[in-house]
Amino acid sequence: MLHVLYLVHDVSDPAVRRRVQMLKAGGARVTLAGFRRTTSPVAEIEGIEPVDLGATRDGRFAQRLSAVAKAAMSIGAKLGAVPRPDLIIARNLEMLALARRANAALGTNVPIVYECLDIHRLVLRDDFVGRTLRGAERHLARDVKLLVTSSPAFVANYFEPFGQIVAPVELIENKYFETASVVAAHSSEDDGPTTPPWRIGWFGALRCRRSLELLADFTRRQAGRFEVVLRGRPALSEFSDFHGFVEAEPWLSFGGSYRNPEDMAAIYGQVHFSWAIDFFEAGQNSEWLLPNRLYEGCRFGAVPISMAGTETGRFLKQQDIGVLLSEATPEGIEVMLGQMDQDRYRGLKSRVLARNPRTWSYDRSDCAAFVEKLRDLAALPSTFVTEAAA
Repeated sequence: MLHVLYLVHDVSDPAVRRRVQMLKAGGARVTLAGFRRTTSPVAEIEGIEPVDLGATRDGRFAQRLSAVAKAAMSIGAKLGAVPRPDLIIARNLEMLALARRANAALGTNVPIVYECLDIHRLVLRDDFVGRTLRGAERHLARDVKLLVTSSPAFVANYFEPFGQIVAPVELIENKYFETASVVAAHSSEDDGPTTPPWRIGWFGALRCRRSLELLADFTRRQAGRFEVVLRGRPALSEFSDFHGFVEAEPWLSFGGSYRNPEDMAAIYGQVHFSWAIDFFEAGQNSEWLLPNRLYEGCRFGAVPISMAGTETGRFLKQQDIGVLLSEATPEGIEVMLGQMDQDRYRGLKSRVLARNPRTWSYDRSDCAAFVEKLRDLAALPSTFVTEAAA
């Protein structure tokens, strides 16, 4: 059985759990190690007790660098009881640095896979900081065997033009992962609500202050015809008072966190639309990504709302589904949604439901194919140079 050492920036991130699920479903044995954004160590993820590398703080880049430096000194001891892995997956740039240290500390020479699902704004800066980070990434990625990313726009707009990596690219979209325990998707356009008030679901990583303010303005203008339901993990560092703001808005509500995939059918079944817009890093990562909520919402019949001109917008236009906004203003949303009625909504939803379900989700066969690719990489003669010898 292929043994994967998975090094992650935040073991409590739901996306980490999803990747662990995929690896295990594909037939791999997983050792999970990483930082956390929680006050106490995480007890388990999918039956695995993570190796705790310490706490980091969301949005505190300097603190994260310090934590990585400390972890680099202690990673040998932290991984002392870990059997020899066949392959290391490093999620994000800081973990790529630790992957090389782990190889040296374990006395191994196993292939490294670089998983990068977001392009941080710091690496795109045209100054000393940006050039230094890009140079560090090129150096650390010089002999990785595979780049795993979630959007072709990341490759076209960052990895290729900046010459960051020469490894082959594996596109693994942020699709929903099907499990046998999950309730089947809505099978007809009669499933779920079809009458006002029209509900927009904004689920997942809630980090975009502009989206929150825009949705608040729009719902006030509509005076109850539209409501916004928020679920997930708000990045409190990005809002002056997230909970106070939501509580003060008559047509916004926050329902807390949820379990993915267990709760997805239920939460999306309560809304008409899915907010698939992010201005957090406008002009850069936000325009290039294909977010989790895009696939999850469509999987359960919610009509996606996105911006024209973004990668998500282009994807929806290609699929001929969804609502595309031409401008990010309350007036712009009103133009596209303000006159919504049952007939138009049913037509929008029916187009989503008519798409091949595999557009939105991965199953066990996809997981097995990915693990098989990793197994082939692990079987190749290694040319990796450890940090100790570099």
